[in-house]
Amino acid sequence: MKGRNMTRWRDPAKDPRQEPKSNLITAEGAERLRGILDHLSRVKRPVLSTKVGEAAALGDRSENADYTYNKKELNRVIARIRYLTKRLDELTVVDRLPADTDKVYFGAFVTLEDEEGEQMRIRLVGHDETDTTKRWISVDAPLAKALLGRALDDEVTVAAPGGETTYVITEIAYRDPQA
Repeated sequence: MKGRNMTRWRDPAKDPRQEPKSNLITAEGAERLRGILDHLSRVKRPVLSTKVGEAAALGDRSENADYTYNKKELNRVIARIRYLTKRLDELTVVDRLPADTDKVYFGAFVTLEDEEGEQMRIRLVGHDETDTTKRWISVDAPLAKALLGRALDDEVTVAAPGGETTYVITEIAYRDPQA
């Protein structure tokens, strides 16, 4: 058992996992998380419980790969259900537009232009909704923090791994949550 549950020590003051995350989520993001929780609770968990029961009925569990695999998978699903239940209770659903839609706030679609003239469109969402393929970034990300409260044609400078990058806000749009 020596070293089984050991992890590398990290200084809590410098550990990025210790940084507080905002508890904001869009209405569609909350609905997606509820759908995942519902699927895990109503479909996946009962199926795995049945498989574990059938494998356990076969006898010796120590050499039963089917039992071992399904038991681990069931434990993983139960842990995910527990996490999602707790997380959904903590989240604040943002289901309305900001008072001033001419500035960048949570849920905004922002089009940025860099110094070379290349454009990118991003959306500021909650930590649980980030998706790099859609270019949805967390409201806690450095770029998002730099954009919050800014207006059209404002310049934003962000520290990046390759050096500082300057962007100009060329478009700000919001999707109406009631629509």
